[in-house]
Amino acid sequence: MKEKIHSCKVRIILSVAMGLLFSLGVFAQQITVKGHVKDASGIPIIGANVVIKGSTIGSVTDLDGNFQLQAPQDATISISFVGYKPTEVKAAPVLMVVLQEDAVMLEGTVVIGYGSVKKEDVTGSVLAIDADKLTKGMATSASDLLVGKAAGVSVVTDGGAPGASAAIRIRGGSSMSASNDPLIVIDGVPVDNQGISGMSNPLATVHPSDIATFTILKDASATAIYGSRASNGVIIITTKTGKTGRVKVDYNGSFSVSTKYNEVSVMDSETFRNFVTTKFGAGSNQAKALGNTSTNWQDQIFRTAYSTDHNVSISGAIPNMPYRASVAYTNENGILKTSNLERVTGSLSANPNFFDKKLNINLNVKGVYNTNRFANQGAIGMATQFDPTQPVYMDNNNYGNGYFIYMKTDGKPVDIALTNPVAMLEQRNDESTVYRSIGNAQIDYRMHFLPDLRANLNLGYDVSKSEGDVIISDNSPMTYTSGNFKQGFGENTYYYQLKRNTLLDFYLNYAKEIGINNIDVMAGYSWQHFYNSTKNRYPYSAAFAQSKGEEFYKEGDEYESENYLISFFGRLNYTLLNRYLVTFTLRNDGSSRFNPDGRWGLFPSVALAWKMNEEAFLKDVDALSDLKLRLGYGITGQQNLGSSDYPYMARYMYSKAGANYYFGDTKYSLIAPLAYDENLKWEETTTWNAGLDYGFLNGRITGALDFYFRETKDLLNTVSVAAGTNFSNQLLTNVGTLENKGVEFSINAHPVVTKDWDWTIGYNISYNKNTITKMTLNDDPNYVGAIHGGIDGGTGFNALIHAVGKPFNSFYVYEQVYTPEGVPVEGAYVDQNGDGKTDEKDLITYKKAAPDVFMGFSSQLSYKNWDFAFALRASLGNYAYNNIQSQREAWGGSQMYDQTGFLKNRVTTAEYTNFNNARYLSNYYIQNASFLRMDNISIGYTFNKVFTKDQKARVYATVQNPFVITKYDGLDPEFNNNGIDNNIYPRPRVYMIGLSLNF
Repeated sequence: MKEKIHSCKVRIILSVAMGLLFSLGVFAQQITVKGHVKDASGIPIIGANVVIKGSTIGSVTDLDGNFQLQAPQDATISISFVGYKPTEVKAAPVLMVVLQEDAVMLEGTVVIGYGSVKKEDVTGSVLAIDADKLTKGMATSASDLLVGKAAGVSVVTDGGAPGASAAIRIRGGSSMSASNDPLIVIDGVPVDNQGISGMSNPLATVHPSDIATFTILKDASATAIYGSRASNGVIIITTKTGKTGRVKVDYNGSFSVSTKYNEVSVMDSETFRNFVTTKFGAGSNQAKALGNTSTNWQDQIFRTAYSTDHNVSISGAIPNMPYRASVAYTNENGILKTSNLERVTGSLSANPNFFDKKLNINLNVKGVYNTNRFANQGAIGMATQFDPTQPVYMDNNNYGNGYFIYMKTDGKPVDIALTNPVAMLEQRNDESTVYRSIGNAQIDYRMHFLPDLRANLNLGYDVSKSEGDVIISDNSPMTYTSGNFKQGFGENTYYYQLKRNTLLDFYLNYAKEIGINNIDVMAGYSWQHFYNSTKNRYPYSAAFAQSKGEEFYKEGDEYESENYLISFFGRLNYTLLNRYLVTFTLRNDGSSRFNPDGRWGLFPSVALAWKMNEEAFLKDVDALSDLKLRLGYGITGQQNLGSSDYPYMARYMYSKAGANYYFGDTKYSLIAPLAYDENLKWEETTTWNAGLDYGFLNGRITGALDFYFRETKDLLNTVSVAAGTNFSNQLLTNVGTLENKGVEFSINAHPVVTKDWDWTIGYNISYNKNTITKMTLNDDPNYVGAIHGGIDGGTGFNALIHAVGKPFNSFYVYEQVYTPEGVPVEGAYVDQNGDGKTDEKDLITYKKAAPDVFMGFSSQLSYKNWDFAFALRASLGNYAYNNIQSQREAWGGSQMYDQTGFLKNRVTTAEYTNFNNARYLSNYYIQNASFLRMDNISIGYTFNKVFTKDQKARVYATVQNPFVITKYDGLDPEFNNNGIDNNIYPRPRVYMIGLSLNF
């Protein structure tokens, strides 16, 4: 036994000794590798990755392109950098490595409409964004991804409701009365962005995880190829497709918790009681109207909401056909009770090719099944003024279905009272179901006999069908306090809509490089048809239908319409010596929306570019990787002149209820002609643009600087006309001019690249000024402008104006007089014309709703497997009319107490202003709404190997809307309502955890 133990010990000692000797031998074979990495022109490459093949040992090149590491003598060193072909070399004490440019990467293409160009050959103001590289928060639609990401592009969501719509503005608005929305093109199909019944955001059709790139065309030299629809810019969305190689499966999922983090500052029950008794006395009717409970109505209507989102995709290729399929499920609950979005989206793409890739086919189909429960957002405003001393529920009452309701002394409901906010949510069921599909088949054939000539045919469609019901419970509080009848039955509505948008595009493209010349010519034809069918029905509930003996309480209505757009277009791209570039485009549009005598419009553009860095005097500047000067000019149009497809035609409208004619015992509804202008035409926008693209240090710093001037002519405006010349004294016609001028700057940098650290930052800033320069056919000194912008509480009051010499959507108010202490003096305004009295002649244009400056900043930092990112956004120079304050500060008369016996809560500032009567048009309520908002902040960790080396996983946590810094007194300084803040759905703060898997 002892001999066996001794023998075992000897073997162990020998094994350890041999291992040590082997380790010493290996160590002895290690060498120090010193290397230098440069490109073909001899410029050092900074931040190139240098790795010992088969290991995680590596380094990165420094500012001089040098590196150093320890490696085994027989090791293989792998060197790679973005934009260059990776290379491998054998380890040696001294290495000189030259990386060759990767033509495929460096000549990546940018989609510009009916084709694409190399990134380096873009002549217009075009911005391409890789969706996967965006700092994301909780994104429900494509518009959510663009918030704050591009200079000159403003994206303002319509509050925090699930699937809320968004107002997208590119370089400000180009119209006062028509649409200011950009044209949206998804995979070659210009989609319907004018609204779908039952679907708040039409862009929610495509799941954000399926989006590959955004291309934003900003100036007319880039957008004119789309002619009469491009005055407000173009956003081209391309979705992801399959790639050759192994089958790849991706999963992205998240779970989020949304909370209310701010509320309107109104009086609580105790403060309100003291305020009422102080103003009117303990024995007053006002004091007697107080309840004996304590209710925070804003707490009652809001909740903590839980949401989830999942997306699974599979991609790969079978011989000659890459493919990708995805399906996603979203269930988003809003913080306002009863609000919910449930959505299933799917996409399928196949890209077969034939005849040695001369025939390429792109097939894309996207679909969405969307159900919504829309909360009654009127409850938000109601919660800020409902009496906090009253309870939510009421027992032993035959009216109101158990909810508190104000009652008269005769035991009947008060029909002019405020409605219980909780009942407004829980007793109203507004649900919709939407089916929508967008798809196309694009066939591209490169001629066998002439490979430089291509023919491209694109057949596309955008079809949606939606239906919904708005059902108000019988006997609920709102059936007695709102609506047309106030008789206790729910004024229910059923709606149905079918929209079809079909497309045919065909173009020929010839591209040829001839010596120092490069010519790319394209000419084509486009046909698009839009169809819309809408039906509305107004049924009683089953119980009331039986008691009334009628199915409907109001006659239904139907609407059916269509319009066509036919176009011829062409483009010429010419490059000389790879330095001097010219792009010329021309589009001729014919729209059925205009009079046959004037429905064709011609939209030309030209752009020039000079690659200065390719000149001999800059070739030797090692630090300079890009310097291109751009100049552009073009004319674009605007054909979305209103909701009608026939705005130039004579139309008739049924008279109001009660205005009937009796012929015997038969009642006939009267119809009356509407004013119209048969010569209506599209607004036209002319744009001049000068830009500079730059890049330094092998592209580690890139960006652009742009200056632009836009002038829109033939603006739609409602003007006064002489009596008897039309069917009204007001006429919508083409008259007026609007100017936009501005500057944009963006910079993207990769300041830190080491073995463990990687940091990318992006910053953009834009300034825009718009001015109305003409509004009437003839100069009229008595015409102050187009007054609009109705406000809550003040019937007939308007707070906005379009006026010559001022920005559109300026505020139109009185100039408030203040005490030496800065307190507003009630009813005291500056007498602007010195006539000794204050009237409408003393109203002034004051501030504006649109900001002067937009800024966006994003940062993405990674350390080994950890990553940290955030996105900030700022808006400067925008003002808001605080309608919540103006309506809920005054306490006298019926402002706070109604003679039928109910009270209305006041905002906490009521004690400060002490207004007896509401002062709706005081500029005291025009408040600075500039802000700095952090959109999201996230941290994540990536597992590079789950089960195999090809399987990765990333877990992350994100906070969306963590803070906003502003001087604005309202709930949120950012809203989409032309600067009037009266009833917005508050943006929640969202806490989200997520998981991404790649197999």
